[in-house]
Amino acid sequence: MKIKLDPEKCIACGLCQTYSTIFDYDDNGIVLFADRPGLEANFPDDPSILKAAKSCPTKAILAD
Repeated sequence: MKIKLDPEKCIACGLCQTYSTIFDYDDNGIVLFADRPGLEANFPDDPSILKAAKSCPTKAILAD
C-alpha cells in the first residue's frame, strides 16, 4: 500500500505512532516516516498502518 504524509495537516497528536512503528516525529512532533526520507512510501499491506491512517484526525496520513 502507498502511504502519503501531509505534514502541514499534522497537529502532533501522536495517534499514528501508537498504532504503527513506521511513523515517527520531527522535533516539533510532526509526522514523518521512522526509517526512510520523503513524504511517500510503499509498505506491505498491514492493518496497523491502515488503522493509523484512518485514525488521523486531520487526514495528514493517506493510504492508497
